[in-house]
Amino acid sequence: MKITFVGHACFLLNGASNVIIDPFITGNPAAGAKPEDINADLILVSHGHADHLGDAVAIAKNCGATIVSVFEIANYCGRFGAQTHPMHIGGSNSFGPVQIKLTPALHGSGLPKEDGTIEYLGNPCGFIISMDGKTVYHSGDTGLFADMGLIGKRHPIDLALLPIGDNFTMGPEDALEAVKLLKPDTVIPMHYNTWPLIAQNPEKFKQEVERETPARVVVLSPGASYEL
Repeated sequence: MKITFVGHACFLLNGASNVIIDPFITGNPAAGAKPEDINADLILVSHGHADHLGDAVAIAKNCGATIVSVFEIANYCGRFGAQTHPMHIGGSNSFGPVQIKLTPALHGSGLPKEDGTIEYLGNPCGFIISMDGKTVYHSGDTGLFADMGLIGKRHPIDLALLPIGDNFTMGPEDALEAVKLLKPDTVIPMHYNTWPLIAQNPEKFKQEVERETPARVVVLSPGASYEL
């Protein structure tokens, strides 16, 4: 499976199927792709914030991909003509060669409306993605929570994609604790350095994780890939 970091929290997984997660590309200063270049079978959206929902609808309509998310986001995207598959936390479903399970995430989810209010878009989530004999955990935007230990116990993780930006999500210290709970083989940090508010040093995070856990940390620049 090929893992490509598009930027921010967006990743492309290419294997038996093509999966894009949190496709914030347009307006993303860290993006290493264009929405029209994306060819996906599945689009996973962790929560309803613009820097994660991003170009999901446009990509889905352009290439016929299915948006997979919690019920409220699937319903929202369906209003704009996208093909969707609603799920909720704890549920799993197979999409051909890919199995998706939704996990909890501690965050918010909603988009501003024209009248200044917020349209609530359900619970944020993370994803356990099983494909080509590998298991990838994308935590979504989240704070640290103890049940990450249960996620790692139930689903041995080959690769964990974890935020380290702080302010809106876990910072590096809590992400290190998340690694200890999840026990993944490999970690790729995300959701950092897109804007000054979430500036972090990923190499320092790598050093600390590899000193305190058996996990390997791979730091990717936008557009770079890793073979799992």
